[in-house]
Amino acid sequence: MGHYALQDLNMAGVKWELTEPYEKNQNKTVSSQKFFQQRPVIVPATAPITLDTVKSMVERPKDIDSLIRMIGEFNHPLRDGATNVVMPNIAKYPNGLLIITDMPSSDDDLSGQILSGQAGEMINNMLSAIEMSRDSVSIVPLIFWRPPGNRTPNREELDLARPFVDKIIQMLNPKMIITLGTLAATEIGQINLSTNHGCEIQHVNGYSVVPIYHPNYLILKPSAKRDVWGVLQNVQKILKNP
Repeated sequence: MGHYALQDLNMAGVKWELTEPYEKNQNKTVSSQKFFQQRPVIVPATAPITLDTVKSMVERPKDIDSLIRMIGEFNHPLRDGATNVVMPNIAKYPNGLLIITDMPSSDDDLSGQILSGQAGEMINNMLSAIEMSRDSVSIVPLIFWRPPGNRTPNREELDLARPFVDKIIQMLNPKMIITLGTLAATEIGQINLSTNHGCEIQHVNGYSVVPIYHPNYLILKPSAKRDVWGVLQNVQKILKNP
């Protein structure tokens, strides 16, 4: 392909990489070497994943196990920089409660388990205090790959993961969702955590959303545990008395 043909493709929005072949076989003929030296290899760039593509993908799985496998195989922009895909915790014996948290921590990235480390111990104790556990409560992050440096995921990164989160919610059909921290409250319920902590807010899809502080915040500010404890007791009553 000539220079002007490549230029036309570039103007049309098609990006190409030009690479010279790696030539070290001394048994090749001189004419063959000259041929490859004069003819660059044209490698099309990988097409970016679009939100419409992801939305189409998540319509295919018919059960939660198939959806989880799809998350594990999905080529999200953050995947290459993560150690592990951090899978959702899907309850074996669901009681109607779903917890949605923000993004994987460094501990989560190493273990592949959402809410591990100190935050995991905290959430386990919180659930145990109201006679629940990870066997009865599903826990899903907004995004399944740790962003570099634990930075907040950008809009595109969140949007490309969101169809998976929405599909999980649809499949689990929870009675109530607890969001952990500011980001999850904003993304799931468009809720301001600072002014609505612990408030039960009816979501348009029929379930209630209750925003509470993230376990990491409670580790830094133990005095806030009292506020969360009251909310958890209320959640327990609601789920026990439909």
